[in-house]
Amino acid sequence: MHYYPMTIAGCDRKLPICRVTDDLYIGAFVIFGDQELTVACARELLKRAPEYDYIITAEAKGIPLIHEMARQAGDQKYFVARKVPKLYMTGVFEVTVKSITTEKQQTLYLDTADAALMKGKKILVIDDVISTGESLKAIEELVRQAGGEICGRMCILAEGDAIARDDIVYLNPLPVFNADGTIKK
Repeated sequence: MHYYPMTIAGCDRKLPICRVTDDLYIGAFVIFGDQELTVACARELLKRAPEYDYIITAEAKGIPLIHEMARQAGDQKYFVARKVPKLYMTGVFEVTVKSITTEKQQTLYLDTADAALMKGKKILVIDDVISTGESLKAIEELVRQAGGEICGRMCILAEGDAIARDDIVYLNPLPVFNADGTIKK
């Protein structure tokens, strides 16, 4: 297996390079279970964050990140766009998305109780990695349906074409790869 070494928010990591298709490989970035990296990335993102009322992410890999961002910022509440509606939800908004790391289409759901809190508020969208931007678009649509105002988009890593986007703030660029582990041009 090939690895891509990176320093992210002061933490050295080796990302395993994983196959998406025969001609596209990505550096697998998983924040789950990496407390040091989660804390460091949350700190660095907050330094660059615009003024916001609430933060939101999609289930699941962004959850530890926004939890830590909320803890460090003293926020009492954050939102998660869920992959499955839960029994406790008072009702849902939904949007369908196809992400680069998901084999099939998935639907994201937002509780109407959370949506009511978002109405007229500045919402900062957070993700671990932005690549194609499909998950980001889906979250933004949920926020729009709720009547919230997108005040910014942030992630730890911008992957592939997302590196050139000027509408997101990210900590590090992440290239995409060939099967032999070399960076795709």
